[in-house]
Amino acid sequence: MHSAEAPVESGWHRIHIGRQPIHDSDGALVAYELLFRSHSQARGATARGAEATSQVIVNAFSEFGLERLAGPHLCFINLTREFLVGELPLPFDAGSVVLEVLETVPIDDQVIDGVRSLADQGFAIALDDFVLGNGHERLLEVASYVKLEVSGVDPDLLRERVTACRTYENVRLVAERLETEEDLALARELGFELFQGYLLGRPRVLSLDTLEPSRLRHLELISKLTDETGDFEEITEIITCDPALSYRVLRAANSAASGLWQQISSINDAVVILGTQRLRHWVTLMLLSDVVGADNSGLDNDRMSHVLMRARLCQLLSRSLGLPSDKAFTVGLLSGIADLLGVPAEDLIEHLALSNDVSVAIVEEGGPLGSVVTTARAYESGVLPDSAESGSEDLAHAYLKAVDWSMNIITSV
Repeated sequence: MHSAEAPVESGWHRIHIGRQPIHDSDGALVAYELLFRSHSQARGATARGAEATSQVIVNAFSEFGLERLAGPHLCFINLTREFLVGELPLPFDAGSVVLEVLETVPIDDQVIDGVRSLADQGFAIALDDFVLGNGHERLLEVASYVKLEVSGVDPDLLRERVTACRTYENVRLVAERLETEEDLALARELGFELFQGYLLGRPRVLSLDTLEPSRLRHLELISKLTDETGDFEEITEIITCDPALSYRVLRAANSAASGLWQQISSINDAVVILGTQRLRHWVTLMLLSDVVGADNSGLDNDRMSHVLMRARLCQLLSRSLGLPSDKAFTVGLLSGIADLLGVPAEDLIEHLALSNDVSVAIVEEGGPLGSVVTTARAYESGVLPDSAESGSEDLAHAYLKAVDWSMNIITSV
């Protein structure tokens, strides 16, 4: 992760997410609120619509990873009406995320039903910037957290709001917008359980360099996923043709598999773990989030083609050695992505629950799958390893086939 802006080469881009701490009465960190940020120096959100929310969700789950953003702590994520009423899907299960109902969302029966449904699914609900009289009190019965602004609010009015919330035993009160020691003292006096504000910690913008995905692949995949006769192999093929989409799907599958002790060896595994409905939800949000993050730089075809070529070459070489070709493709893909981003392979896959043989092959080029990567990388550089000289003609043929395949993929995007 990086804290400062730097030129980003075509084919990959820099993503950002804001993170503000929430503390308990003892000062211990208990949660973070995740916030949309358009660049590393942003002091506030430049967009608060469904696209911004989508980008926060996609960046948090399929790029950074919740474990990297928050560790064992809770994450509060703002939701717009589209997510609350089910017009846009939430592609994750209840657990370490608290869903915030924004104060700007008009409360009607559809929103009430949607929020109750989310609560019934096990999601913790928070009411953001809560005030009396705007209809949000109708949600107090299903809320787990209520966030009340302190700074600039008349103390008597704040006491009235606290009293109204205290009639619901399930509610924990979060004092937000704490800017002075007097604000904090008042919040403690009124019995708030959690505390958030500039006094305790300003939002910090975290940045990450990542591959830029193809919107065409997203649309193609959504179309295939909505077709009841869609073929599993075709779905997997669409994903594997886009390195950025592949990595995002692997990360999303890792989030879905957390706590299940499932290991992921390939894109096939990721698709099985997610299932077609969940995968469609993720891809829909990815496409929507990219509307916000678009920089119109376009893909660097040569570099992207090289990543795909290595993945395909590893796959072709594995078949002649009797190794699982789906694992070999994944190993080649992730090693190529690490090279493209200029990051250590161990850092790239640190938060992916990959099987041991795949991890060793990517990080150390060890084991049978690792030897495939070694051979592919050596041939790319023009240095043929001794162990492969006897089959140099077959290797050259496989290389040309991989180049042809990758170029066909890139030119069709």
